[in-house]
Amino acid sequence: MAIYLDYNATALVRPEVRDAVMEAMMPGGNPSAVHALGRKARARVENARAAVAELVGADPTSIIFSSGGTESNAQAIASAVAAGCDRVIVSATEHPCISETAIHCGVPVEVMPVLGDGQADLAWLEAALAKGGRAFVSLHHANNESGVIQSIAETAAMVRAAGGWMHVDAIQTLGKIAVDIRALGADTLTLSAHKIGGPQGVGALVVAENRAAIRIVHGAGQERGLRAGTENVPGIAGFGAAALVVAQEMASGVDHSAWRDAAEARVKAAGATIVGEGAPRLPNTLFMAVPAWDSPQQLITLDLAGVMISAGSACSSGKVKPSKTMVAMGMDDLATGGVRVSGGWNTQESDWVRFADAWTAAYEKHVSRLRKDVKKVA
Repeated sequence: MAIYLDYNATALVRPEVRDAVMEAMMPGGNPSAVHALGRKARARVENARAAVAELVGADPTSIIFSSGGTESNAQAIASAVAAGCDRVIVSATEHPCISETAIHCGVPVEVMPVLGDGQADLAWLEAALAKGGRAFVSLHHANNESGVIQSIAETAAMVRAAGGWMHVDAIQTLGKIAVDIRALGADTLTLSAHKIGGPQGVGALVVAENRAAIRIVHGAGQERGLRAGTENVPGIAGFGAAALVVAQEMASGVDHSAWRDAAEARVKAAGATIVGEGAPRLPNTLFMAVPAWDSPQQLITLDLAGVMISAGSACSSGKVKPSKTMVAMGMDDLATGGVRVSGGWNTQESDWVRFADAWTAAYEKHVSRLRKDVKKVA
């Protein structure tokens, strides 16, 4: 049986979520309607809003449901610019939905470098903020490839002291480590349901009490006038169900890091470089690379062995695109050979063992072939 270790891309849907989605889908009802079915649909939306808010230490009124993290990140940038931010600073390892949207936001954009371990260069940021103006600073709570966790509270204090707006993409950290908008000091925070075992196509923007969002999807007055369009009731209900289960897991102290660490030790001993090693990282994430073995080749080999992981780089038209994260960290020589292994709610210790078995065996064969090719050339 194949095993799934690609939770950072999309978590497998939880049984509780499947049930909640089906329960919300069957009766129908528009949550804006005043009749019985409409009121039941509205109750599902508001119950989910409360569950998501509780998970991140926010007031339910601060939650704006959306089509996903990409939309919510765009709304955060637009809201900050509308509030008077005259420049945008994004980290060099930010997700494309932040960095690409920033380019089109209408104000100058600066890229904050990261250090060799993947953490943001806060000395650079301090100097950049000292230049004046009101900056919108976006720093993800953890990188989607490497799993490196950023010093958000420290960064937010710097941004607030300079009169700026601190935005945190917490899509990868929700459900893996504690996420609390007040403790982090964020002005806005983005979340996505499908990273925690909820449905795809549902996300949320969380707005701090002292900030205001503007709408970027226009129409009627849904989501308190901040996001038009009939709410995706089944998807939102699924998001709420996932949030409730995650809250229970976090309270019980579930931690799979020992399984990851054991697999990491084995692949490192076999010759892999661990990306972000030495920095605090998500407990479920292993990002690794080797020279002379591009990531698509690794993925195909592992997939044939029944192990599903993902690449640190994208393959387009037969060409391997270097990992943006690795390039930013100064790892250009390995940037086309990165692969990411990420566990989740349904992962077992045996899954990590099987991954390590499959990868080390495949890499040994790959190295053996390379040696034979060198001998032939010689």
